[in-house]
Amino acid sequence: MKRIGILGGTFDPPHIGHLIIAETVRTELQLEEIWFIPTFEPPHKLEATMDAESRIDMLKLALADNNSFILNTIEVERSGKSYTIDTMKQLKDTFPDNEYYFIIGADMVEYLPKWYRIDELLQLVRFVGVKRVGYSMESPFPITEVDIPFVDVSSSNIRERISENKSIKYLVPNSVHTYIKEHGFYEKG
Repeated sequence: MKRIGILGGTFDPPHIGHLIIAETVRTELQLEEIWFIPTFEPPHKLEATMDAESRIDMLKLALADNNSFILNTIEVERSGKSYTIDTMKQLKDTFPDNEYYFIIGADMVEYLPKWYRIDELLQLVRFVGVKRVGYSMESPFPITEVDIPFVDVSSSNIRERISENKSIKYLVPNSVHTYIKEHGFYEKG
């Protein structure tokens, strides 16, 4: 049985916070791999700024130097709105022997009672909550808590910095930084 961490998101763009969370959870819980699953269309957010193909390209670059980080495009291939229950059912059907650890930020821990078919989802995954400043980790559901180094970086902040012509150096991996600059992503139109 493989122990797999799942980290989903728009990754618009992927940044060091994603990588720090993934590596910390992987080592703390002794998981074999972390699967990064970019959403095609998230159910709880506005749509991504960049198309799925560009976000996948950036993720490939961000994950390239860690053999334990795997890109899984299951939600992009399915297209449409992505609900975690559908993704996890499909993963369980395809890889029935894996044990899944679904990684969420403290902001999502508070939101768990509102998740689509949460009771069914709890039969398929263990939730791993990573702490964030300003959020409680209290939940009526079982959550494995992992302390991560605090890095206050978000994709929306990175997009904002780029549009204001501010540096994003060290907020994203160098390869992602180069890719964003080469394609002119997130610059004001």
